[in-house]
Amino acid sequence: MKQAVTKRQKELLSIIYRYVSESGYPPTFEEMREGLEVTSNQSVVDHLKGLVQFGCIRKSESAARGITILPFGYDTLGRPPFAPILGTTMAGAPAEAIELAGEWQTLPGDVAKFAEDIFLLKVSGDSMINAGIDDGDAVLVQTKKEFVSGDIVYAQIGEEGTIKRFMSDDKPPFVYLKPENPNYQLIPFTHEMELKGKVMSILKNNQWSSVK
Repeated sequence: MKQAVTKRQKELLSIIYRYVSESGYPPTFEEMREGLEVTSNQSVVDHLKGLVQFGCIRKSESAARGITILPFGYDTLGRPPFAPILGTTMAGAPAEAIELAGEWQTLPGDVAKFAEDIFLLKVSGDSMINAGIDDGDAVLVQTKKEFVSGDIVYAQIGEEGTIKRFMSDDKPPFVYLKPENPNYQLIPFTHEMELKGKVMSILKNNQWSSVK
């Protein structure tokens, strides 16, 4: 018979969820100890190891607070998933994304199962207005390696990032990034470009909407 998450493991998972939702960061070992009302780090280590084995969390050994709640972890708690807002990217001329640590947003139900592979970016600019993406909106991006023509993507050009529609045609410029605003020019694809993810949903005035 398959073991279930223990009461204490679920309690620790709830502590992690609360800290992330309130502060934007997972708790420290000291904060987890205090939350569980234990004096030993080993007790925390053992419970974290159990949560990793059950697939509730992913833990990075290279970061002090490197804990990510996975979809099964949210299911175990019965709480809505959320994703970090990683920064601001341009819907206009490409610009470097600015890190906005500590901001999180709950996710729409239809993408909750992808929780460990998605992130949010705030949008600055008006180059995607005809796709329903306006200045000040946030976009939900799923990390992907394969794309089809017509996908709205987050692309990196060197150290800079931008939201555009990926296009692949049988005529020049063949492969390019297309703004959804006639005031902006096409961006031909080059070796400096890398598609980082596909835009899945748009957050506008605290309401999720589908991508056009």
